[in-house]
Amino acid sequence: MIDPQWLLWARELQAMAQTGLAFEPNHWDRARYQRLRALAAEIMAAHTGTATAILDQAFAAEWGYPTPKLDVRGAVFRNNQLLLVREIADAHRWTLPGGWADVNLTPAENVIKEIREETGFDIRPTKLAAALDRTRQGHTPQPFSAAKLFFLCEITGGTATPSAETSEIAFFAEADLPEDLSIDRTTHAQLRRMFAHHHDRLLPTEFD
Repeated sequence: MIDPQWLLWARELQAMAQTGLAFEPNHWDRARYQRLRALAAEIMAAHTGTATAILDQAFAAEWGYPTPKLDVRGAVFRNNQLLLVREIADAHRWTLPGGWADVNLTPAENVIKEIREETGFDIRPTKLAAALDRTRQGHTPQPFSAAKLFFLCEITGGTATPSAETSEIAFFAEADLPEDLSIDRTTHAQLRRMFAHHHDRLLPTEFD
């Protein structure tokens, strides 16, 4: 499953407008690129119910050459069970711990930080299991393109501690994964692939 065609078109229009505006266009071309950006916002608003002004403001905040955003997720195992957290921002649904990568940190450093903040555990990333384009994973459609990095991790210390972002922390066997996942963040297919990499550490990193 990939994102709907209207979203792909709108996302491409937004990226095209952002690219044009990044290279100091003349007055007339700047107006054209701004109109392209507005069209992208109008298309998304028509299909999502989000106010055009909100989308237009979000697009205007993006500058420079557009590249995918980066999301990191950690698959932490203990006794062959996978660590999941309830995400407060998404109706307390379950997900792999993680989030948007921060600047000045490597991908591995970001996943260490996210897991410590969301679960209370100190971890060590041991393998990059997957590098995936978010738009092809069956997630909730989003305005911007993003790449998702999945790391296998092992616990090195700490204790399970919910945070301002998470309301519950638990470990799940592969046969007992919860149904109420935060599909905006994690899918059942991704969780099954993390179990596959856990059971066979020689599996190559998955991508695309």
